[in-house]
Amino acid sequence: MQMTSKWKALADLGQSVWYDNVARPALESGLLARLMAEDNVTGGTSNPSIFANAVQKSDMYDADIRAAPADATPQQVFERMAAADITNACDLMRPAWEKSGGRDGFISLEVEADFAFAEEDTVSRARAIWGQIGRPNLMVKVPGTAAGVNAFRRLTADGININVTLLFAVKRYREIADAYIEGLEQRLDAGGDLSHIDSVASFFVSRIDNKVDAKLPDDSPLRGRIAIANAKVAYADVYQVVFAGPRWERLKAAGANPQRPLWASTSTKNPAYPATLYADELIGPDTVNTVPDATLDAFREGGHPARTLDRDVDAARAELKALADAGVDLAEITDELEREGVEAFQQAYNGMIDAIAEKRSSVAAD
Repeated sequence: MQMTSKWKALADLGQSVWYDNVARPALESGLLARLMAEDNVTGGTSNPSIFANAVQKSDMYDADIRAAPADATPQQVFERMAAADITNACDLMRPAWEKSGGRDGFISLEVEADFAFAEEDTVSRARAIWGQIGRPNLMVKVPGTAAGVNAFRRLTADGININVTLLFAVKRYREIADAYIEGLEQRLDAGGDLSHIDSVASFFVSRIDNKVDAKLPDDSPLRGRIAIANAKVAYADVYQVVFAGPRWERLKAAGANPQRPLWASTSTKNPAYPATLYADELIGPDTVNTVPDATLDAFREGGHPARTLDRDVDAARAELKALADAGVDLAEITDELEREGVEAFQQAYNGMIDAIAEKRSSVAAD
Protein backbone atom coordinates (compact mmCIF):
# COMPACT_ATOMS: atom_id res chain seq x y z
CA MET A 1 0.00 0.00 0.00
CA GLN A 2 1.36 3.42 -0.97
CA MET A 3 2.21 5.69 1.97
CA THR A 4 0.77 9.19 2.17
CA SER A 5 3.37 11.73 1.11
CA LYS A 6 4.84 13.63 4.02
CA TRP A 7 4.58 16.81 1.94
CA LYS A 8 0.84 16.76 2.60
CA ALA A 9 1.42 17.34 6.31
CA LEU A 10 2.96 20.75 5.65
CA ALA A 11 -0.34 22.39 4.76
CA ASP A 12 -1.51 21.94 8.36
CA LEU A 13 1.71 23.64 9.47
CA GLY A 14 1.09 26.65 7.25
CA GLN A 15 3.65 25.92 4.55
CA SER A 16 2.97 25.57 0.81
CA VAL A 17 5.00 23.33 -1.49
CA TRP A 18 5.89 24.60 -4.98
CA TYR A 19 7.59 22.66 -7.74
CA ASP A 20 10.86 24.15 -8.95
CA ASN A 21 10.94 22.66 -12.44
CA VAL A 22 7.99 24.00 -14.42
CA ALA A 23 8.38 23.48 -18.16
CA ARG A 24 6.61 21.55 -20.90
CA PRO A 25 7.89 18.06 -19.94
CA ALA A 26 6.34 18.36 -16.46
CA LEU A 27 3.09 19.60 -17.98
CA GLU A 28 2.63 17.25 -20.93
CA SER A 29 3.77 14.14 -19.05
CA GLY A 30 1.22 14.79 -16.33
CA LEU A 31 3.97 15.04 -13.70
CA LEU A 32 2.89 18.40 -12.31
CA ALA A 33 -0.73 17.26 -12.10
CA ARG A 34 0.40 14.12 -10.27
CA LEU A 35 2.49 16.13 -7.81
CA MET A 36 -0.51 18.31 -7.13
CA ALA A 37 -2.61 15.26 -6.33
CA GLU A 38 -0.06 13.14 -4.48
CA ASP A 39 2.16 15.70 -2.73
CA ASN A 40 -0.21 18.66 -2.43
CA VAL A 41 2.04 20.81 -4.60
CA THR A 42 0.21 24.14 -4.93
CA GLY A 43 2.50 26.25 -7.08
CA GLY A 44 5.54 26.26 -9.30
CA THR A 45 8.56 28.20 -10.47
CA SER A 46 10.57 28.31 -13.67
CA ASN A 47 13.78 29.88 -14.92
CA PRO A 48 15.89 29.91 -18.10
CA SER A 49 18.06 26.98 -17.02
CA ILE A 50 14.93 24.84 -16.62
CA PHE A 51 13.76 25.82 -20.10
CA ALA A 52 17.22 25.29 -21.59
CA ASN A 53 17.40 21.79 -20.13
CA ALA A 54 13.93 21.00 -21.44
CA VAL A 55 14.71 22.30 -24.94
CA GLN A 56 17.95 20.33 -25.12
CA LYS A 57 16.70 17.05 -23.66
CA SER A 58 13.23 16.73 -25.16
CA ASP A 59 11.57 17.12 -28.54
CA MET A 60 8.49 18.82 -27.10
CA TYR A 61 9.52 22.22 -28.37
CA ASP A 62 10.61 21.13 -31.85
CA ALA A 63 7.28 21.88 -33.51
CA ASP A 64 7.16 25.40 -32.04
CA ILE A 65 10.74 26.07 -33.05
CA ARG A 66 10.10 24.75 -36.55
CA ALA A 67 6.93 26.85 -36.91
CA ALA A 68 8.51 30.10 -35.74
CA PRO A 69 8.73 32.85 -38.39
CA ALA A 70 12.06 32.86 -40.19
CA ASP A 71 12.78 36.40 -39.01
CA ALA A 72 12.03 35.64 -35.34
CA THR A 73 15.04 35.84 -33.05
CA PRO A 74 15.78 33.01 -30.59
CA GLN A 75 14.70 35.40 -27.83
CA GLN A 76 11.31 35.87 -29.49
CA VAL A 77 10.95 32.13 -29.98
CA PHE A 78 11.69 31.60 -26.29
CA GLU A 79 9.19 34.24 -25.21
CA ARG A 80 6.42 32.56 -27.20
CA MET A 81 7.23 29.08 -25.91
CA ALA A 82 7.66 30.23 -22.31
CA ALA A 83 4.40 32.18 -22.44
CA ALA A 84 2.57 29.09 -23.70
CA ASP A 85 4.03 26.85 -20.98
CA ILE A 86 3.45 29.30 -18.15
CA THR A 87 -0.09 30.04 -19.32
CA ASN A 88 -0.87 26.31 -19.33
CA ALA A 89 0.75 25.86 -15.92
CA CYS A 90 -1.29 28.76 -14.50
CA ASP A 91 -4.46 27.18 -15.87
CA LEU A 92 -3.55 23.81 -14.37
CA MET A 93 -2.87 25.45 -11.01
CA ARG A 94 -5.98 27.67 -11.15
CA PRO A 95 -8.13 25.36 -8.96
CA ALA A 96 -5.51 25.60 -6.18
CA TRP A 97 -5.57 29.39 -6.53
CA GLU A 98 -9.36 29.47 -6.32
CA LYS A 99 -9.52 26.99 -3.41
CA SER A 100 -7.06 29.12 -1.41
CA GLY A 101 -8.95 32.34 -2.07
CA GLY A 102 -6.11 33.62 -4.23
CA ARG A 103 -3.39 32.98 -1.65
CA ASP A 104 -1.76 30.02 -3.38
CA GLY A 105 -1.62 28.28 -6.74
CA PHE A 106 0.93 30.61 -8.36
CA ILE A 107 3.34 29.97 -11.23
CA SER A 108 6.43 32.18 -11.62
CA LEU A 109 8.18 33.41 -14.77
CA GLU A 110 11.19 35.65 -14.42
CA VAL A 111 12.37 38.88 -15.98
CA GLU A 112 15.63 38.45 -17.89
CA ALA A 113 18.70 38.74 -15.64
CA ASP A 114 20.20 41.34 -17.98
CA PHE A 115 17.75 43.76 -16.37
CA ALA A 116 18.78 42.94 -12.79
CA PHE A 117 20.51 46.27 -12.26
CA ALA A 118 18.21 48.34 -14.47
CA GLU A 119 15.07 49.52 -12.70
CA GLU A 120 13.21 50.93 -15.70
CA ASP A 121 13.88 47.89 -17.87
CA THR A 122 12.76 45.57 -15.08
CA VAL A 123 9.50 47.46 -14.59
CA SER A 124 8.80 47.58 -18.33
CA ARG A 125 9.53 43.88 -18.87
CA ALA A 126 7.54 42.76 -15.82
CA ARG A 127 4.54 44.75 -17.00
CA ALA A 128 4.86 43.17 -20.45
CA ILE A 129 5.01 39.62 -19.05
CA TRP A 130 2.03 40.30 -16.77
CA GLY A 131 -0.03 41.57 -19.69
CA GLN A 132 1.07 38.79 -22.05
CA ILE A 133 0.18 35.89 -19.72
CA GLY A 134 -2.99 37.52 -18.42
CA ARG A 135 -3.56 35.11 -15.55
CA PRO A 136 -4.32 36.20 -11.96
CA ASN A 137 -2.17 33.39 -10.54
CA LEU A 138 0.98 34.45 -12.37
CA MET A 139 3.94 35.79 -10.42
CA VAL A 140 6.64 37.68 -12.26
CA LYS A 141 10.13 37.04 -10.87
CA VAL A 142 12.25 40.12 -10.22
CA PRO A 143 15.82 39.87 -8.84
CA GLY A 144 16.19 41.39 -5.38
CA THR A 145 19.05 43.72 -6.27
CA ALA A 146 19.08 47.38 -5.19
CA ALA A 147 17.44 48.27 -8.52
CA GLY A 148 15.04 45.40 -8.02
CA VAL A 149 13.85 46.84 -4.69
CA ASN A 150 12.66 50.03 -6.39
CA ALA A 151 11.20 48.13 -9.33
CA PHE A 152 9.32 45.84 -6.95
CA ARG A 153 7.82 48.79 -5.07
CA ARG A 154 6.48 50.25 -8.31
CA LEU A 155 5.17 46.94 -9.62
CA THR A 156 3.36 46.28 -6.35
CA ALA A 157 1.72 49.69 -6.64
CA ASP A 158 0.68 48.62 -10.16
CA GLY A 159 -1.11 45.61 -8.67
CA ILE A 160 1.21 42.97 -10.17
CA ASN A 161 2.08 39.75 -8.31
CA ILE A 162 5.85 39.60 -7.84
CA ASN A 163 8.23 36.86 -6.74
CA VAL A 164 11.35 38.69 -5.55
CA THR A 165 14.20 36.29 -6.12
CA LEU A 166 17.92 35.99 -5.28
CA LEU A 167 17.62 37.14 -1.67
CA PHE A 168 20.45 36.12 0.64
CA ALA A 169 20.88 38.85 3.26
CA VAL A 170 18.49 39.68 6.08
CA LYS A 171 19.15 43.38 5.44
CA ARG A 172 18.11 43.16 1.79
CA TYR A 173 15.07 41.10 2.73
CA ARG A 174 14.00 43.91 5.10
CA GLU A 175 14.31 46.38 2.23
CA ILE A 176 12.09 44.15 0.10
CA ALA A 177 9.47 43.72 2.82
CA ASP A 178 9.40 47.48 3.40
CA ALA A 179 9.09 48.08 -0.35
CA TYR A 180 6.06 45.79 -0.43
CA ILE A 181 4.41 47.77 2.35
CA GLU A 182 5.21 51.06 0.59
CA GLY A 183 3.89 49.78 -2.74
CA LEU A 184 0.64 48.65 -1.13
CA GLU A 185 0.29 52.00 0.64
CA GLN A 186 0.77 53.86 -2.63
CA ARG A 187 -1.89 51.75 -4.29
CA LEU A 188 -4.31 52.12 -1.39
CA ASP A 189 -3.84 55.88 -1.21
CA ALA A 190 -4.57 56.07 -4.95
CA GLY A 191 -7.84 54.21 -4.43
CA GLY A 192 -6.62 50.87 -5.77
CA ASP A 193 -7.69 47.37 -4.76
CA LEU A 194 -5.23 45.38 -2.63
CA SER A 195 -7.09 42.12 -2.22
CA HIS A 196 -5.86 40.45 -5.42
CA ILE A 197 -2.15 41.25 -4.92
CA ASP A 198 0.20 38.56 -3.68
CA SER A 199 3.96 38.26 -3.41
CA VAL A 200 6.72 36.00 -2.15
CA ALA A 201 10.28 36.81 -1.17
CA SER A 202 12.58 34.03 -2.40
CA PHE A 203 15.26 33.64 0.24
CA PHE A 204 18.06 31.31 -0.92
CA VAL A 205 19.37 28.84 1.59
CA SER A 206 21.90 26.11 0.78
CA ARG A 207 24.18 28.34 -1.29
CA ILE A 208 25.05 30.20 1.91
CA ASP A 209 26.35 27.05 3.59
CA ASN A 210 28.44 26.26 0.50
CA LYS A 211 30.28 29.56 0.90
CA VAL A 212 30.45 29.64 4.68
CA ASP A 213 31.60 26.04 5.09
CA ALA A 214 34.57 26.71 2.82
CA LYS A 215 35.77 29.36 5.28
CA LEU A 216 35.44 27.20 8.39
CA PRO A 217 37.63 24.42 9.83
CA ASP A 218 36.46 20.89 9.07
CA ASP A 219 35.52 20.35 12.72
CA SER A 220 33.60 23.60 13.18
CA PRO A 221 30.12 23.10 14.72
CA LEU A 222 28.94 25.98 12.51
CA ARG A 223 29.31 23.99 9.31
CA GLY A 224 25.91 23.33 7.77
CA ARG A 225 24.19 25.59 10.31
CA ILE A 226 24.49 29.17 9.06
CA ALA A 227 22.02 29.02 6.17
CA ILE A 228 19.29 27.78 8.48
CA ALA A 229 20.21 30.32 11.17
CA ASN A 230 20.13 33.12 8.61
CA ALA A 231 16.66 32.09 7.40
CA LYS A 232 15.28 31.75 10.93
CA VAL A 233 16.49 35.22 11.87
CA ALA A 234 15.07 36.62 8.63
CA TYR A 235 11.67 35.17 9.51
CA ALA A 236 11.78 36.42 13.11
CA ASP A 237 13.27 39.86 12.50
CA VAL A 238 11.67 40.74 9.17
CA TYR A 239 8.53 38.77 8.39
CA GLN A 240 7.13 38.69 11.93
CA VAL A 241 8.01 42.34 12.52
CA VAL A 242 7.00 43.99 9.23
CA PHE A 243 3.69 42.16 8.94
CA ALA A 244 2.43 43.20 12.36
CA GLY A 245 1.52 46.46 14.06
CA PRO A 246 -0.64 49.45 13.10
CA ARG A 247 0.93 50.12 9.71
CA TRP A 248 0.31 46.59 8.49
CA GLU A 249 -3.11 46.36 10.15
CA ARG A 250 -4.30 49.33 8.07
CA LEU A 251 -3.35 47.49 4.88
CA LYS A 252 -4.73 44.19 6.13
CA ALA A 253 -8.07 45.87 6.85
CA ALA A 254 -8.09 47.01 3.21
CA GLY A 255 -7.66 43.41 2.03
CA ALA A 256 -3.86 43.20 1.72
CA ASN A 257 -2.07 39.85 1.86
CA PRO A 258 1.32 39.53 3.58
CA GLN A 259 4.35 38.78 1.47
CA ARG A 260 5.32 35.21 2.34
CA PRO A 261 8.95 34.09 2.64
CA LEU A 262 9.78 31.44 0.06
CA TRP A 263 12.70 29.13 0.79
CA ALA A 264 14.64 28.55 -2.41
CA SER A 265 17.76 26.48 -3.02
CA THR A 266 16.58 23.96 -0.43
CA SER A 267 18.24 20.97 -2.06
CA THR A 268 21.23 19.71 -0.11
CA LYS A 269 24.45 20.45 -1.98
CA ASN A 270 26.81 18.74 0.49
CA PRO A 271 26.36 14.93 0.39
CA ALA A 272 27.48 14.76 4.02
CA TYR A 273 24.25 16.49 5.08
CA PRO A 274 20.81 14.84 5.19
CA ALA A 275 18.91 15.20 1.92
CA THR A 276 15.99 16.81 3.77
CA LEU A 277 18.07 19.13 5.98
CA TYR A 278 16.75 22.47 4.70
CA ALA A 279 13.20 21.23 4.15
CA ASP A 280 13.04 19.86 7.70
CA GLU A 281 14.46 22.91 9.47
CA LEU A 282 12.45 25.68 7.82
CA ILE A 283 8.82 24.62 8.27
CA GLY A 284 6.53 27.33 9.57
CA PRO A 285 3.37 29.36 9.02
CA ASP A 286 2.89 31.64 6.01
CA THR A 287 5.88 30.26 4.11
CA VAL A 288 6.59 28.45 0.84
CA ASN A 289 9.20 25.83 0.04
CA THR A 290 10.05 25.54 -3.66
CA VAL A 291 11.72 22.24 -4.34
CA PRO A 292 13.29 20.33 -7.24
CA ASP A 293 12.60 16.69 -8.01
CA ALA A 294 15.35 15.22 -5.82
CA THR A 295 14.16 17.05 -2.71
CA LEU A 296 10.55 16.18 -3.44
CA ASP A 297 11.51 12.53 -3.60
CA ALA A 298 13.66 12.64 -0.46
CA PHE A 299 11.11 14.36 1.77
CA ARG A 300 8.15 12.37 0.46
CA GLU A 301 9.21 9.36 2.53
CA GLY A 302 12.05 10.56 4.74
CA GLY A 303 11.03 14.06 5.77
CA HIS A 304 10.14 15.19 9.27
CA PRO A 305 7.03 17.40 9.19
CA ALA A 306 7.07 19.62 12.30
CA ARG A 307 7.00 23.33 13.02
CA THR A 308 10.70 24.15 13.19
CA LEU A 309 11.12 27.62 11.67
CA ASP A 310 10.49 29.61 14.84
CA ARG A 311 12.16 27.08 17.12
CA ASP A 312 15.57 27.82 18.70
CA VAL A 313 15.81 31.33 17.22
CA ASP A 314 18.11 32.45 20.05
CA ALA A 315 20.44 29.58 19.18
CA ALA A 316 20.38 30.76 15.55
CA ARG A 317 21.38 34.25 16.64
CA ALA A 318 24.21 32.75 18.70
CA GLU A 319 25.44 30.82 15.66
CA LEU A 320 25.52 33.97 13.54
CA LYS A 321 27.45 35.77 16.29
CA ALA A 322 29.88 32.86 16.57
CA LEU A 323 30.45 33.06 12.83
CA ALA A 324 31.34 36.75 13.09
CA ASP A 325 33.59 36.01 16.07
CA ALA A 326 35.35 33.42 13.90
CA GLY A 327 36.19 36.20 11.44
CA VAL A 328 33.74 35.20 8.69
CA ASP A 329 31.86 38.17 7.21
CA LEU A 330 28.38 36.94 6.30
CA ALA A 331 27.46 40.26 4.64
CA GLU A 332 30.43 39.91 2.32
CA ILE A 333 29.32 36.38 1.45
CA THR A 334 25.70 37.37 0.75
CA ASP A 335 26.83 40.27 -1.46
CA GLU A 336 29.01 37.85 -3.40
CA LEU A 337 26.15 35.37 -3.72
CA GLU A 338 23.86 38.05 -5.12
CA ARG A 339 26.42 38.98 -7.79
CA GLU A 340 27.07 35.35 -8.64
CA GLY A 341 23.35 34.61 -8.71
CA VAL A 342 22.70 37.34 -11.28
CA GLU A 343 25.64 36.12 -13.36
CA ALA A 344 24.37 32.54 -13.19
CA PHE A 345 20.91 33.65 -14.28
CA GLN A 346 22.46 35.57 -17.19
CA GLN A 347 24.52 32.56 -18.22
CA ALA A 348 21.46 30.32 -17.98
CA TYR A 349 19.45 32.68 -20.17
CA ASN A 350 22.24 32.85 -22.73
CA GLY A 351 22.53 29.08 -22.62
CA MET A 352 18.82 28.75 -23.20
CA ILE A 353 18.99 31.11 -26.20
CA ASP A 354 21.91 29.08 -27.58
CA ALA A 355 19.93 25.87 -27.04
CA ILE A 356 17.02 27.26 -29.05
CA ALA A 357 19.33 28.41 -31.84
CA GLU A 358 21.00 24.98 -31.98
CA LYS A 359 17.67 23.15 -31.92
CA ARG A 360 16.39 25.49 -34.60
CA SER A 361 19.25 24.52 -36.89
CA SER A 362 18.75 20.82 -36.22
CA VAL A 363 14.98 20.77 -36.77
CA ALA A 364 15.37 22.84 -39.94
CA ALA A 365 17.71 20.17 -41.28
CA ASP A 366 15.25 17.35 -40.57
